[in-house]
Amino acid sequence: MIHLPEHLNERQKAIYREKWLGTISIIVKTIIGIVFVAIGLFVYAAFGPTIHGWFDQPEPVPIEEIQRRIAEKEADLDRVEDGIHLETGLIAAAGWETVRASCTACHSAKLVTQNRATRDGWKTMIRWMQETQGLWELGDQEAVILDYLAANYAPEEASRRANLDMEEIEWYILEL
Repeated sequence: MIHLPEHLNERQKAIYREKWLGTISIIVKTIIGIVFVAIGLFVYAAFGPTIHGWFDQPEPVPIEEIQRRIAEKEADLDRVEDGIHLETGLIAAAGWETVRASCTACHSAKLVTQNRATRDGWKTMIRWMQETQGLWELGDQEAVILDYLAANYAPEEASRRANLDMEEIEWYILEL
């Protein structure tokens, strides 16, 4: 509570209180205004250039530039690194182009790279695709495709780790 001099009457005290509260109200409003202005300036300083860019229209890219970028991307994907064709994941060995052209016409090369089979196993898969999936007759290309698949995607010796020899493990007890 505000301590007022004793010589003031009640009406003077009420006027004094109103002026005092009005002054405090102005001070509080001023401080709040300064805080909002400071926050606004901070946001503008942090995000101003970004905010301006929201309303800009993007510059049109000439068709020649678009075609150049597409050609660069396609050339980059058509590379072979460490013996692997980057776009398909196929092993780049004799006959891989034929496999790419024939197999990826209908499905992803992943379907080839994730499978393993003998030459007869691959031939069985090809016959199944011809009988049920609409694969065309491969003609002379069939031998090239089978040679490639049998050489590069043959069954692996072990598909999982060997079992642990429980007698060879040296066991110990943890002390807490």
